[in-house]
Amino acid sequence: MTAYLSQRKQIAETGIFVSPLGLGTVKIGRNTAVKYPASFKIPDDKQVQDLLAQAWDLGINLIDTAPAYGNSEQRLGELLPKQSHDWIIATKVGETFDTKTGESHYNFTPEFITASIHQSLKKLRQEALDIVLIHSDGNDKQIIEQGALEVLNDLKQQGLIRATGMSTKTVE
Repeated sequence: MTAYLSQRKQIAETGIFVSPLGLGTVKIGRNTAVKYPASFKIPDDKQVQDLLAQAWDLGINLIDTAPAYGNSEQRLGELLPKQSHDWIIATKVGETFDTKTGESHYNFTPEFITASIHQSLKKLRQEALDIVLIHSDGNDKQIIEQGALEVLNDLKQQGLIRATGMSTKTVE
């Protein structure tokens, strides 16, 4: 399995090479209103560091996070500099999570997307984001027609994002 996970595939022509599996990080930042069969406790920093080290040792170099994952981006921004690895970080825009109400909120306006990118850069302590995906609410076609991908591409042209895409929920 380790040899398989150590393989790298380039994303389109971005120069970004990722392992075939990534490490999802919702469980390091949020444990309310998630769709898991059992409740869980958010791991402490040492446990997250151990998880990151194990993932790297297995050949995984891709980390998936999002503003909707509670404080996952903030924690990764604090913990990743303690590792001596070049992780590829994929984050998202469009969905945020309100810890007080336990509800997700979606916003795909150009202003919100731009502000979200700047917030993710700050939380993750990055000069540029490796991969940013639209975190769809299921209205994929409408989101595309409203220009959300163009906003990401503009931010890519500005050097703030290396690769863009969309996490969709419909075939269209």
